[in-house]
This record gives sequence, structure tokens and C-alpha cells, in this order.
Amino acid sequence: MLISEAFNLYFQDKKLLGYSKHTLKSYNLQSKLLIRYLGDIQIKDIEYIDLKNYLLTLTHLKPASLGHRIRFIK
Repeated sequence: MLISEAFNLYFQDKKLLGYSKHTLKSYNLQSKLLIRYLGDIQIKDIEYIDLKNYLLTLTHLKPASLGHRIRFIK
């Protein structure tokens, strides 16, 4: 399953659970940024080091913003 496919399923679940429009918009942005970095690859092909390297490129972010990205990835 591609990252985009997995995110779409996740997004639909959160929408059904009544997550706010703001939260859903934020999740959508985070998924696009991750896909931009990794490419729309198969979930099974993502390795820990890939995610770590992604987060290491975000040195310009404030701690709260970085925390949000980490929570999204989890």
C-alpha cells in the first residue's frame, strides 16, 4: 500500500470520528510534506532511518512544529 493510500484510509477514519476541520487540514499537509520528501512509496519500504533523516532536515522548525510532525508520523 502506498503512503497516499494509507493516509486516505486514515483520513477517512478520523473524519468519521469527528476530528475538526483544522486537524484534518493539518494531517493532510503533513502527509503531503512526508510524501514530497520520501515519494509516494510503499509503506513496507519505509525504514526508520528514512523517517529520522526526514526529521533531521527540519532544523528550521520550532520545537512545537517539529513535535507535531513527529506525532503525525507515529
